[in-house]
Amino acid sequence: MRPVPLGKGSAKKPVAAKPESRLAMVRRARRINRELAEVYPYAHPELDFRNPFELLVATVLSAQTTDLRVNQTTPALFAAYPTPEDMAEAVPEELEEIIRPTGFFRAKAKSLLGLSKALRDDFGGEVPGRIEDLVTLPGVGRKTANVVLGNAFGVPGITVDTHFGRLVRRFKWTEQEDPEKVEAEICAIFPKSEWTMLSHRVVFHGRRICHARKPACGACPIAPLCPAYGEGETDPEKAKKLLKYEKGGQPGQRLSPPPDYPGLPAPPLGARTEP
Repeated sequence: MRPVPLGKGSAKKPVAAKPESRLAMVRRARRINRELAEVYPYAHPELDFRNPFELLVATVLSAQTTDLRVNQTTPALFAAYPTPEDMAEAVPEELEEIIRPTGFFRAKAKSLLGLSKALRDDFGGEVPGRIEDLVTLPGVGRKTANVVLGNAFGVPGITVDTHFGRLVRRFKWTEQEDPEKVEAEICAIFPKSEWTMLSHRVVFHGRRICHARKPACGACPIAPLCPAYGEGETDPEKAKKLLKYEKGGQPGQRLSPPPDYPGLPAPPLGARTEP
């Protein structure tokens, strides 16, 4: 694909060329991954956790809300219920009240109670390290299972959330909409050793630069490789104003980010409104 100029707002889209071959797409995809690795060397899961159980619970809570809101909620949750055995014995109404800020709290509480009881009764109180076992837990699908396996057990996996699905379709790595089909097609493009970090890099890029409604194309470091360049703001100065989190000088989503994270920690619940 011909590089796209990054000059002020008048940049034109490339002239339509012949369809990209499979080999050319794979090479372009792997180059995007390498460049994202340079842009986000600190990419990481944006949920706070100290063990597999905390990551599992936080991932279940992250449905239909931000990681920030989950991170602001889980300190009180894990103080009250630090183990599966503790959570399995929780009074449903008390559990619901703690997780209320994450939304859909009744359904989520039901899932947390169910998975905690299953961990206690079927897995000796331990989170299993196999996807076949994880997906048997209430409220746990392949996306959640891959998050836990990749980040708590070091088992490579592709996590297809809304950001990942949006970007890989913009990148023309796949046209699939179904998460499992997306996962299968992306797995076929990249070495297994790259799957987990690729997921983090793509999600980081989607949250910071390649937004759903107005991507900051003019501030995007991989614009020359992106078939969707021009869908968003191409003027570099205007695009810079669209950047989020550390790219925009704002706090990230974690209250306890990794030591190499270049941005600011997120504030605790109630300290300020979300950006």
